[in-house]
Amino acid sequence: MKDGRRLVITIGRQFGSGGREIGSRLAEELGIGFYDKNILRMNSNESGIKESYYHLADERPGSRLLYKIIKGLTPELGAPSFGSDLVSADNLFRFQSEVIRQLADGEDCVIIGRCADYVLEGRDGLVRVFLYADLDYRVKRITELGYYEDKDVKKNIKRIDRERRDYHRYYTGRDWENVENYDLMLNTARLGTEGAVRAIREYLKIKGLAEE
Repeated sequence: MKDGRRLVITIGRQFGSGGREIGSRLAEELGIGFYDKNILRMNSNESGIKESYYHLADERPGSRLLYKIIKGLTPELGAPSFGSDLVSADNLFRFQSEVIRQLADGEDCVIIGRCADYVLEGRDGLVRVFLYADLDYRVKRITELGYYEDKDVKKNIKRIDRERRDYHRYYTGRDWENVENYDLMLNTARLGTEGAVRAIREYLKIKGLAEE
């Protein structure tokens, strides 16, 4: 941004709502960085941990039992460890969070998921977006993309939403879909990809975070 602040747009999204496509299009139009699965590769380069470990832990809570015990609390996240818990989900999250903070310090960008809204909370120039859509719209979209057999699409949408909800709650102590966590919530079934991108850009203009 012109005043020296970093513009960082975080996008939380229900599975099938088009978050990656919208985030990528938005970043392209704004001429800024875009980070989604590539954050996992950066984590691997940063920590020396094989990328496959990050994919195993990607947006899933570290421990179901531990999640139940601490679901009302916000974990105290310390520095990444190089000890016996090197490849634990919690330690991988610490590495990932450090990479996200470094990205936000270094450039204007769009970051998809991974609790970035929480990791970067309080920063000037941060815009937290959440994308959701009607289930029928998401089923149609995922079916067209061919990720699963038709009969398995709905159950996988619900499963991945549940994993993202648990992941966000586990690491932030907050409800994933709570309106108080975000600056802008958009129904992509109503807006479509282009409409959602335009809506976010208009919001940036209103807030003085992007040029007219």
